[in-house]
Amino acid sequence: AAGIAVGCEGAVVAGTALFVVTSACAQQSSDEKSKQAAAPTAVQPAKTAPAETMKVAQALAAEAKGDKLYTVVDGYKVDANTMEGFRTWRAAACDRCHGANQEGLVGPSLVESLKKLTFDEFKTTVTNGRLEKGMQSFGNNPVVMKNLDKLYAYLKGRSDGAITRAKVEEIK
Repeated sequence: AAGIAVGCEGAVVAGTALFVVTSACAQQSSDEKSKQAAAPTAVQPAKTAPAETMKVAQALAAEAKGDKLYTVVDGYKVDANTMEGFRTWRAAACDRCHGANQEGLVGPSLVESLKKLTFDEFKTTVTNGRLEKGMQSFGNNPVVMKNLDKLYAYLKGRSDGAITRAKVEEIK
């Protein structure tokens, strides 16, 4: 099961089911709570959960299973890796050529390009550049190279239409 837990109570997702976790530490002092916070005493299916809680819980479950390149809620809330990809986009100033919305300026639209480019093709282009077309190489940029897969995830989310606006926030 993947999930989130806050203090003595929280939510856990198993598949697509949301569970509420409670523990005996609710009546204890804060020192005792911290010692037992990891030991739940009751796990019950949630009777009702706000739609937003369900969306976040399901997104976190999908991310934990590792079966998604990116996780998006409401079109702009993304998982930590995709958020790091957005930060890499900003740090490398890719918007100077590809536009603030990745739809192209002097460089091509990455929203369109990522519909066709594989990760390996993307990696080659970013690492080596396309000097004949004006694309610089980022192979010597440690921030870009360290986060290349995360940058790809962010741009792929934009290209797939899952991320509906260029500026994103991390799922809380």
